[in-house]
Amino acid sequence: MSHYPHLLEPLTLGPLTLRNRVVMGSMHTGLEDRVRDLPALAAYLSERARGGAGLIVTGGYAPDKRGWLKPLASELTTRLQAMRHREVTGAVHDAGGAIALQVLHAGRYGYHPFSVSASTRRSPITPFRPRALSTRGVDRTATAFARTAALAVKAGYDAVEIMGSEGYLINQFLAPRTNDRTDAWGGTAAKRMRFPVEVVRRTRELVGADLPIVYRISLLDLVEDGQTWEEVVELAHLLEEAGVTVLNTGIGWHEARVPTIITQVPRGAWRSHTARLRAEVGVPVCASNRINTPELAEEILAAGEADLVSMARPLLADPEFVAKAAAGRADEINTCIACNQACLDHVFANRRASCLVNPRAARETTLVLAPTRRRARVAVVGAGPAGLAAAVSAAERGLAVTLFERSTQLGGQFRLAMAVPGKEEFAETLRYFTRRLEVLGVEVRLGVTATLADLTARDHTGAPAYDEVVVATGVEPRVPELEGVEHPSVVTYADVLSGRVVPGRRVAVVGAGGIGVDVSHWLTHDPRETEDDWRAHWGVGDPSLHRGGLTEPKPRTPMREVTLLQRKTTPIGAGLGKTSGWAHRAVLKQSGVERVTGVSYDRVDDEGLHYTRDGEAHVLAVDHVVLCTGQESVRGLHDELVAAGVTVHLIGGADVAAELDAKRAIEQGTRVAAGL
Repeated sequence: MSHYPHLLEPLTLGPLTLRNRVVMGSMHTGLEDRVRDLPALAAYLSERARGGAGLIVTGGYAPDKRGWLKPLASELTTRLQAMRHREVTGAVHDAGGAIALQVLHAGRYGYHPFSVSASTRRSPITPFRPRALSTRGVDRTATAFARTAALAVKAGYDAVEIMGSEGYLINQFLAPRTNDRTDAWGGTAAKRMRFPVEVVRRTRELVGADLPIVYRISLLDLVEDGQTWEEVVELAHLLEEAGVTVLNTGIGWHEARVPTIITQVPRGAWRSHTARLRAEVGVPVCASNRINTPELAEEILAAGEADLVSMARPLLADPEFVAKAAAGRADEINTCIACNQACLDHVFANRRASCLVNPRAARETTLVLAPTRRRARVAVVGAGPAGLAAAVSAAERGLAVTLFERSTQLGGQFRLAMAVPGKEEFAETLRYFTRRLEVLGVEVRLGVTATLADLTARDHTGAPAYDEVVVATGVEPRVPELEGVEHPSVVTYADVLSGRVVPGRRVAVVGAGGIGVDVSHWLTHDPRETEDDWRAHWGVGDPSLHRGGLTEPKPRTPMREVTLLQRKTTPIGAGLGKTSGWAHRAVLKQSGVERVTGVSYDRVDDEGLHYTRDGEAHVLAVDHVVLCTGQESVRGLHDELVAAGVTVHLIGGADVAAELDAKRAIEQGTRVAAGL
């Protein structure tokens, strides 16, 4: 309790007492959609309950088929389904936790042709135009929410959460942007609020006076024609009267042009808005979005800005988040870096969610680090993401691990990634791995280049020094065949991001994959930018002055003139992550980065970079040309070992050089360790 007294303080919600103020927020993993996946869902959620979360909220369950997120997606509409859910609720209860079912109607965000909404306005993120619910249809849908909540009680859930934010159906009724009705459910702010109030009122009638009802309220819509702050506050008061127990907070619609949770969003960016709502209401309020450490959560609670803190992805990254904080082991928490690469990007690609820094997330029954009695000795060569994951995972199983790293620092290519503006969180992953190596007693040899002799040596008994060898020697920048590539103005992305080279005022970036985009951001970013500057650049305003909290963005002042070029004719950044790539592309535009596609590179000389596009020759007069032209696997040691007849596990970039793919590298390292 002394470490985080406010965070670890119990909270009573009617007959339910939460053991602390940590809410594992709702996040769809894909395990919710099929009956056959209920055992895996139970394992996933119960592991977070054992890790100490006060209240766990499930992914969203539709109250009827028109509310599905996708065809045959999760729903809770029958008694049989409710009985099957007892496997999930029972597992969480056995682990000492409490669990709420989230009721979510996708509305026009439904990725299917029979979606419905307040009006027929199509969402920009789905190809289907919704049908406008009839007056009676709205009434039936409100009742459907309540019936699903009642089924949740039968299923053994301790509470329900009604999803009223992020641009889903309830939010669609609340905003003029999506509600152009003239009947009893639209036309004025009061009528637009009627639907969520009826949902809560009917839910309270069916579940009784005691069951906690959490309502996820949209504090800032961050879209044109969103709600005003006065409307948000009025709605909160009406929801209190209708029977809400807790107000959880949501920020932004999925179609908003402002990023709300990705890594470039400052930590705790939305806490002041939560505090503003808490001052207006009498029920507990839960803060959310970009809160990923117990220190920040404690600070928010201690300042009286919220009563609970919701952390979804942080508990995906580390199911023991709360237990470690309570035991004074916060330095061992595997911190969420808000990359979205394995969680939300997977969900929006119709794949099972997991976590870049914790690939066991949502795979607890299939990716198992089982303890072993085998006293094998394992050599891991290379301390980039793949090698670190392999070393830690093998040590967690009880194997004796020696980690070799030719550099004097851990991290490999991850050290370059964390230099990129907005990716500073990546340093947390290195902090986590470094601490785990210490706790697990892994022998770490920094500044040592492992040789064939080292890895094939024998001990004093004549036994091999190592029973298993894992090679994770990573990648090196690819240098293309280009006339003048030896010119002093030509440098690699590693030279720039490591600080070995300070580029001049005018820069050409050759290669527009993820690395090229990151380097362009680094080159143009003003390191003096504050959190207020960040809000201004994205057009986040005072919601009491600007409807939806949206205002005109303030232009950026780039630090350099940058031209980003690629051979492909496809749009630059097309291959970036679905939920964050658009924001990276927007930053390039805001920073005035000139983007040129469909080029062939001719040469580099004192005049600059010469290239041809559409048959026309061009020359860019620049101070530096930065090569972001891919990577080559470093496999020399691997090839020597194979030639000597040594069985080797090859992982990470040394196995496949594909951009800086930490997600694949960490998962591969973990899987190899699980199989040793």
